[in-house]
Amino acid sequence: MGETRLLPAGNIPEYSVSEISGAVKRTLEGAFGRVRVRGEITELKRYPSGHIYLSLKDEGGKIAAVVWKSSVPRLGLDPENGVEVIAQGRITAYGERSTYQLIIERMEYAGAGALLARIEMLRQRLAEEGLFAPERKQPIPLLPRVVGVVTSERGAVIQDIRTTILRRFPRPILLWPVPVQGEGAAAQIAAAIRGFDALPEGGTVPRPDVLIVARGGGSLEDLMAFNEEVVVRAAAECRIPLISAVGHETDTTLIDFASDRRAPTPTAAAELAVPSRTELAADLAQKAARLTGALNRLAQERRLRLQRAERGLPDLPSLVGVARQRLDDRAVRLGLALPNFLAARRAGLDRSAARLPDLAAMLRERRAALEERGRRLLVALPALVAGRRAALVDVERHLPPPKQITEARQGAVALLGQRLRAGLQHSTAQRQQAGARVMPRLSVASIRASLREMRSRLDGVAGRLEAVSPEAVLARGYALVFDRKGTPVTSAVTVKPGTELRLHFADGDAKVTAEGGRKTRQGSLPL
Repeated sequence: MGETRLLPAGNIPEYSVSEISGAVKRTLEGAFGRVRVRGEITELKRYPSGHIYLSLKDEGGKIAAVVWKSSVPRLGLDPENGVEVIAQGRITAYGERSTYQLIIERMEYAGAGALLARIEMLRQRLAEEGLFAPERKQPIPLLPRVVGVVTSERGAVIQDIRTTILRRFPRPILLWPVPVQGEGAAAQIAAAIRGFDALPEGGTVPRPDVLIVARGGGSLEDLMAFNEEVVVRAAAECRIPLISAVGHETDTTLIDFASDRRAPTPTAAAELAVPSRTELAADLAQKAARLTGALNRLAQERRLRLQRAERGLPDLPSLVGVARQRLDDRAVRLGLALPNFLAARRAGLDRSAARLPDLAAMLRERRAALEERGRRLLVALPALVAGRRAALVDVERHLPPPKQITEARQGAVALLGQRLRAGLQHSTAQRQQAGARVMPRLSVASIRASLREMRSRLDGVAGRLEAVSPEAVLARGYALVFDRKGTPVTSAVTVKPGTELRLHFADGDAKVTAEGGRKTRQGSLPL
């Protein structure tokens, strides 16, 4: 069987899908080539492969775009949704989906308005995180040992900083050269700040005490590296006090909010970093003069107060002399008073002993009186009983003759007589017991014991008085020295050769002639 071919109707050419897709792709790439497209970024997605897919839109349309992984480092900015940019690349078609897209190689912000809007959005977001809070600011040291600088090694910035520091107060400068604009500048600036912060104390590379991040003036696009989030976060996290000096005085970047101090120019940053040696010397001289004047005034005031206090003090030598004389007088009076005191006490004791009654005779008299009363009581008791009985009989005699006297009445009378007799006997026994209790207390032995105790106590007091008396001190080998007039001599240096002295010992006096006085060390005896 032979093949049957269907002839096309008319002259319309026939293409395959691949042919059409390839023709469209070649047409797009040939007609447009490299283009710059302005639009707002939307539908941005980052894939694990490193590619970035997004769309650019304006009021009338939208175009898909892709940034390959190899072009991301050279893109020029970090794309975000809602940011208006100008993307540079080439148009191509994606045949499998019948779509066209923009392959982006470079990207920049679309005008100053978009840049400012993006900067403001980033500032608000970082401010909400607290990166610009005043309590995070660190004080700038007065005189740093090493000054670290992050800037370009070429240009006038580093020269201005060096000249200013050399003029004000020469300090070692440690430069970390970085590009201050262009592709990758933000990452290198952030790496320099973190590198300075990571230097250890006492290492081979000295750790700066203050850090200056600076660059000269320029347009907003030129200063964008200092508005990047990575740089702002590195400045906020730096533990070294950081001074930012980016652009001219009217330029403001986000690193100025995160730094500890902002300087309008690199020269002003150097002036903030180190003090002026001349001003320090002048201030030091002024403070030294004020301190000297204050010390002089204080010393003068204390001197005047001391003089007033000195005028108010008494004459100490005269007071000491009076006190010494009074002490000598008291010593002499004490030496005389103690023997007199003992003699008076002995005389009083003798008088008291003389006034005491003869206890033995008194006891004999009291005992004799008590025995006499006992005998009289024993003698009087029968007579008293007989008298009471006689009175009772007399009463019975005068009574009318008993007619109905019963034996009970007679028993009552007998009982009354017995009670009277028992009462008399009981009273006599009580008197005898009281006499027996009193007699032992009035014994001669107890009174003699009391006298011995009082005499022993008196002897103890007399012994203590004798121990502290001047006579007892003299008996231990000491002597009192008097001059010819009888004045006590208390100092060896006052004795002149040939002076006649009288030495008073415990058993009498002796006259001597002095050879001369000399002062001896305290606690030692002269040889």
